[in-house]
Amino acid sequence: MREKILSTAMINIKNKYPEYNDDKLEEISYGLEALYITFTKTIVIFGISLVLNIFKEVLCILLCYNIIRTTAFGMHAKKSWHCYIISGVLFIGTATICKYVDVNIYVKYIISIIAFIILVRYAPADTYKRPLINKYKRKRYKVMTIITSMIYLIFIILFKSSVASSFLCFGLLDASLMIHPFVYRMFQLPYDNYKNYIVTYR
Repeated sequence: MREKILSTAMINIKNKYPEYNDDKLEEISYGLEALYITFTKTIVIFGISLVLNIFKEVLCILLCYNIIRTTAFGMHAKKSWHCYIISGVLFIGTATICKYVDVNIYVKYIISIIAFIILVRYAPADTYKRPLINKYKRKRYKVMTIITSMIYLIFIILFKSSVASSFLCFGLLDASLMIHPFVYRMFQLPYDNYKNYIVTYR
């Protein structure tokens, strides 16, 4: 079904914009595929969260995660079922912990600091379909990720034992895991894809 929807969409785009070259069409195709997977994945995650009565927790963690991911980026699974497994473990798992486990504040501090170090070290992490070739953009995304992560750490300290600090902590953790080279290798995905291209400065 996914292939049929995406194929139909690409045919319509080609007919409407015949001036688009192969690179542009490939970029659009990748974007549409990512959008489709994100949409269907979100429906599944929200459906499961409603059944498990953890919808609020999942929503808050997803929000905290996506704010970081906007600049840190991270892996995209090649297969849909890989994506569902990752999302289930990261979002359903951490939301369940937030709902039913009173996580010690010092444990949150340790998790948050480790996640922060990973983000400082590895962000931004690109994909083979969307390599971050521009050197200055990579630096800018890294700085933005570090600033956002530091703001998270400050609020985690301020909120202390509240559930809000757990949302921020696990959002930070999930984002850091999605950019770690080990996770890329685990799903047989290439890392530091920009190194395969000529570096640009524009």
